[in-house]
Amino acid sequence: MANAQQTIFEKTNGRETATYFEVIDYYTSLAKKSDIIKLETKGLTDSGYPLHLILISNDKQFDPEVWHKLNKIVLMINNGIHPGEPDGIDASMMLVRDIINKKVSLPDNVVIGLIPVYNIGGALNRSGFSRVNQEGPLEYGFRGNAQNRDLNRDFTKNDTKNAQSFAEIFHYLNPDVLVDTHVSDGADYQHTMTLITTQYNKQGPLLGAWVKKTYEPALYQGMKNKNHDMVHYVNVDGTDPSVGFNQFNDAPRYSSGYAALFNTISFMPETHMLKPYKARTESTYDLLITLIETNARFAKELKEIRKKAIENTIRQQEFPLSWKLDPNQFTNITFKGYEPGIRISKVTGLPILYYDHSKPFTKQVKFFDVYNAQNIVNRPKAYVIPQGWWKVIDILSLNKVKMKRLENDSVIEVTSFRIENLKSMPNSYEGHHKNTKVEGSWTKEKIQFLKGDYLIDVNQESNRYIVEMLEPMGDDSFLSWNFFDGIMQAKEYYSDYRWEPVAEKFLEENPALRAELEKKKKENSEFANSSSAQLNFVFINSPWYEPTHKRYPVFRIEQ
Repeated sequence: MANAQQTIFEKTNGRETATYFEVIDYYTSLAKKSDIIKLETKGLTDSGYPLHLILISNDKQFDPEVWHKLNKIVLMINNGIHPGEPDGIDASMMLVRDIINKKVSLPDNVVIGLIPVYNIGGALNRSGFSRVNQEGPLEYGFRGNAQNRDLNRDFTKNDTKNAQSFAEIFHYLNPDVLVDTHVSDGADYQHTMTLITTQYNKQGPLLGAWVKKTYEPALYQGMKNKNHDMVHYVNVDGTDPSVGFNQFNDAPRYSSGYAALFNTISFMPETHMLKPYKARTESTYDLLITLIETNARFAKELKEIRKKAIENTIRQQEFPLSWKLDPNQFTNITFKGYEPGIRISKVTGLPILYYDHSKPFTKQVKFFDVYNAQNIVNRPKAYVIPQGWWKVIDILSLNKVKMKRLENDSVIEVTSFRIENLKSMPNSYEGHHKNTKVEGSWTKEKIQFLKGDYLIDVNQESNRYIVEMLEPMGDDSFLSWNFFDGIMQAKEYYSDYRWEPVAEKFLEENPALRAELEKKKKENSEFANSSSAQLNFVFINSPWYEPTHKRYPVFRIEQ
């Protein structure tokens, strides 16, 4: 290998990682030397720099639509979402070089779309101190992007230009398999490479079962053949993994959970932070090769199963909005760890957990890998969204959701949802306050919509994304990310002295409401002793109460 093609990682014997500009210069040089790769620029990021996309294909064909027509497996690799975890950045540089130099075989039925550095702003914010839990490299980027957002929480809310540009690339590639490279944090153990596979049940009964039975075991065997003892992601934090652990429940905010909404098989390798950087990067390199090999081996089967999964999504009638771990179902896996212990801290003088490297162990542990569907909803025929909610419309459009606009003002019978209660996070989380525990009531009513409002038929490949984002109780829905907070505040109010005589006359004309008021007073002494509560009760049951207050502005047209 020519010395000029050595990476910074190799020149420093695994002690350093390339800077963002060194990465781009390296790929630019490779693209000039080989006609099987193409370097493209896509949308901007918050840093002001565009995302780059590396396309690799033996037949020198760089159109993803053509790739799919030729039944090639499209492998998408995303690196540097957390630039303090740069293993994939350096591993991919070596991989692409070795492919063009024929050191690594890229089968004709596999093509690659690779983002060399996703979080450019974080990559530019380099130091050697932001990852105190991590063993090397000497300097690296920062977890937050140019807006200080964690990009691996932004795939559904799309606050950042990075996420918006990623969505463009993702749908441009329509990958069969996505791998998003990371470094772990948490417990200590012997394994260098751990792997998050998108939770099987979320992938659906066809695709998820096939991944668990066929594809994933081939990955593990492929890594074993390369002398890597890969294990499932150790989903514990500072406790004893030998008692067993759960498969990671990757919500749609994460890259793998987001990709699953579009029937893309997704993996998140998490190398162990306390292993030397050289070993971590080499294991990532070998995993990428193993993914290529596995894709080639199962290309025909994978294409057929994914096609059927997409067809099933179009026909699917019921959609779960959340998932709950089944504590009674598990798989036994081999885990190599260290005995945990308690010692007295020399800093605090108090007991603290540690892992005793003089006491390694190999045990069979329980891996809880079954989640049961919760909060299941029937799909509607369509959703209607007033055009005023353009931020939501823009994100739906970005994700290739097919929408129509009403050609005329129209009265439509819909099912509407009125929010009666929800719990909002008191503190900011990734620039939002998350809404949870949403409660409310559904009502059939006829509502006036305007010309230009949006109609979304639920008969398309993105059905899962549509339902999970638009249903008010979805774990990572637009409501959960407080996109609709404007409806939670009433815009018109009254003065008690002015409303009281109007309310008196209204009750005289509506004896049923008067009876309901009296009943509530008898049942609730606090209500009976509150003039304002009683006046408000009458108000919200009167025509003067604004109908949009707490009415969720996404409406269902039922089947």
